[in-house]
Parts: sequence; C-alpha cells; structure tokens
Amino acid sequence: MASTSGTVINGLGSSFLCGGNRSQALWGASSIGPIVATPGATRKRKLIVVAAAPPKKSWLPAVKGGGNLVDPEWLDGSLPGDYGFDPLGLGKDPTFLKWYREAELIHGRWAMTAVVGILIGQAWSGVPWFEAGADPGAIAPFSFGSLLGTQLLLMGWVESKRWVDFFNPKSQSVEWATPWSKTAENFANATGQQGYPGGKFFDPLGLAGTIQNGVYIPDYDKLERLQLAEIKHARIAMLAMLIFYFEAGQGKTPLGALGL
Repeated sequence: MASTSGTVINGLGSSFLCGGNRSQALWGASSIGPIVATPGATRKRKLIVVAAAPPKKSWLPAVKGGGNLVDPEWLDGSLPGDYGFDPLGLGKDPTFLKWYREAELIHGRWAMTAVVGILIGQAWSGVPWFEAGADPGAIAPFSFGSLLGTQLLLMGWVESKRWVDFFNPKSQSVEWATPWSKTAENFANATGQQGYPGGKFFDPLGLAGTIQNGVYIPDYDKLERLQLAEIKHARIAMLAMLIFYFEAGQGKTPLGALGL
C-alpha cells in the first residue's frame, strides 16, 4: 500500500500533470513526507497542496505569462511595472538590473518634465521647442557658455551625489555632504527604497506618507500604487519624446501634428 501511494504521489508531482517545473517545485516544497507504517497505529496520509502564484501580466498582448520570453526567471515581479519585458536578458545580473531600473526611473522623470515643458512652452510662445534657443525673440539674459557652465556645475554636483548614493545608500544625507548642514535630514531616505526617498522635502504634499510629530511616516500601500503609476507615465513620456525627436527631424512640432 505504501509503495502504491508513493507511486500515485510521484505521478501527481510529474511535470505533465503539474504544469511544468515551477508547479513541480511547489509540490516538492510542500509537506509530503514518506508514509511510514507504525505498528499498532492507524496510518495517516497527509497531502498539502500549495497553490501556485498567479502569472504576471505580460507585455505581449493576449499572452498570460510563462516561458523565458515573457516571464524570465530573473524578473520576479518585485519591481514596480514588471511585466517580464527583457528580451535581451539585460537584467540577468541583479546589480545591472538595479542600475537599469535606476536609469529608467531618472530618464523617465526627465522625459515627463520635458514633455510638459515642450507643450506648455510652445503653447505659450508659439516657438517650436527645437528652435527656442535660436529664436531672435527668445529671452536669453545669459550667454550660451554661461548656461552650459552653470548646468554642468549644478548637474555634475547632483549626479555625482546620486552616483555615490547608488553604491553607498543613505550616505548623501549626512551633515558634511550638503551645503545646508541644518537641513541634512530633509535629504534622508525616509522610505528605505532606492530612488524613492520620500520625506518632507521630496514628498511635501504627503502623497505617500504623513507627518506625525514632525516625523515623516511613509504609507507603503500608497507608495506602491504611486510607484506603478509613475513608471507607467515615465515610459509613455519617453516614447513621446522619441516621437518628438522624429517629428523635429521633419520640421514638425507636437502641437502642429495635432493641428493646434
């Protein structure tokens, strides 16, 4: 009887009936132990079935998930907006995956800012965004060299601090790292998550947390929803900027393409 039951259980744990290696691994992880006959005791068989996690949403239309193409093993769904999209396998290394997510987030935030600036700037002045600097009527109280030098100085300082913080998290909010020593706590990472510092300085409206007795308390449920919304908007903005570049190559503007 014990050998028969073992055969049945092994058959249930086969990849054919369990739907693949992932489900089979779940069977192996469940508490299915050997059936031991104890003299004078009634044999009890205990079978615990662990339900498999639902498949992630796929970046391919009409595909639910599974397979290395739409659901690679190195993407476990922990990142906001993870739909298994990595056809080139760039995120196999966890360190590179973290860096690519940081780059995607920063580029997305710049793209969202640029899209808003391009649309509002052209609607206000009527000057195409790719000709704004060369337009005779543009307000330019500073020379190009002054603007370039100022940008390199300020952006170099900010990017260098971001670079150091990426490899040494929470190291850039200390007193000596900021020129405003009395406000160093404003630059501290209140959420403990890379790229999402929160706090009174980075979340002044309290969208992802509350301030209690002067201390910022993050709300991780709200933060998770905002992270997903941000990365979706960031990706749309980056695609929009790519379209803007193609339009500019043809001498067209975003508002002009819409007939505005």
